[in-house]
Amino acid sequence: MTGKFKSVAAGLGLTLLAGVSAVAVTGGAALAQETVKLGILTPKQGPSASIGLNMAQGAELAVAMHGGKVLGKDIETVWLDEASPQVAQQNMQKMADEYKVVGVVGGNSSAATLAMMSVAEREKLPFISAGSAASEVTGANCNRYTFRAQAPVPVQVSAVFNELKDKKIYFFTPAYAFGQDVLRTGRSKLEGINGTEVGNDEVPVNTADYSSYILKIRKAQPDAIFGALVGLDLSNFMKQWNEMGMKGSIPIYEVAVSDTDFWDIGPAAATGTHVKPWYYNDQANPDREKEFVQKYEEKYGQPPSDKAFFGWFSMNAMIDSIEAAGSTEPQKIVPAIESWTYKDGTFPYYFRDFDHQLIRPAVIVKLKDQITDKWDFMDVVSWTSKDADETVAAFGTKEEIGCTMGDL
Repeated sequence: MTGKFKSVAAGLGLTLLAGVSAVAVTGGAALAQETVKLGILTPKQGPSASIGLNMAQGAELAVAMHGGKVLGKDIETVWLDEASPQVAQQNMQKMADEYKVVGVVGGNSSAATLAMMSVAEREKLPFISAGSAASEVTGANCNRYTFRAQAPVPVQVSAVFNELKDKKIYFFTPAYAFGQDVLRTGRSKLEGINGTEVGNDEVPVNTADYSSYILKIRKAQPDAIFGALVGLDLSNFMKQWNEMGMKGSIPIYEVAVSDTDFWDIGPAAATGTHVKPWYYNDQANPDREKEFVQKYEEKYGQPPSDKAFFGWFSMNAMIDSIEAAGSTEPQKIVPAIESWTYKDGTFPYYFRDFDHQLIRPAVIVKLKDQITDKWDFMDVVSWTSKDADETVAAFGTKEEIGCTMGDL
């Protein structure tokens, strides 16, 4: 099954298929002329499958909240798998060649996003990465057809690294582009906080047994762990950390975490201070996002995760921009995304023209000491920046980012 389905303007009455949304396989040339196809490319399997499902559900809800239409035509969505960089790249090519979509939302893994970006540029296919955080996405590897919603690694690391002043730090990161970026960025900031690295591990994806790693950490006696595990990898680590009696012994800091990770970990083992894109129970969320939370809960029976939010946010940007362009031509959609502004936040959020990075702060959360709610595990401590000027400064200058944007 390809995951192909159609979103119809029937309020929010979507029939589930493959855990996400509705379908109508009616085919034919007439349908192709009457619909606008949009791609959703997120993980369906592996350690980030829950993240991928939430991201897809958020994107589908954005379609529904637009009445299932853009430019007066029904929106047809195609959901394909981002199982690995290779699969993601192949499926991105399918989006262009087989399904003829006019834009794609997804890209959770940085490694997969980097693979998808080359197809987006070659095929002139507008692409908004909703979940990747590695610097290269909007840095050295940037291109005119790719946009990124999540804050990059340096912004997230900087937000909490000052809490580690004068500390002995153990780095615990995944062995791919995102984790390598976190390790590199963390090490670059050690001197500024008078910190000391006392150990590090770059952990393979899908690691099941963390006992040997935990014994190494315990032997190193760090003051803090600074990590970047994702999905089931983070869940497995924290569960075993708790089972080995380590919870509460060494503070844990993580970046780019997702609610789904902690819902899987459970209240007994969940711990730490973390940077994440958004939190559904943040009282600072604007009314539009509170409406999204309400509709998501009504549809799916649980609150939206941060990745569901960014699926929703990114699909909104794509649909709004197609509408503003008045066209499904990529050379008109891309400038429209570059001009798109989200005005419902504390201050306007937008994709910066020189690197296509969304300029929007992330949140810093701390796991509650006593978790009594099935979904509400976290307290929002602060945002990574307080106002528009501080946020722009946090995301770096054009010279620091190193993006050279190509032509349309």
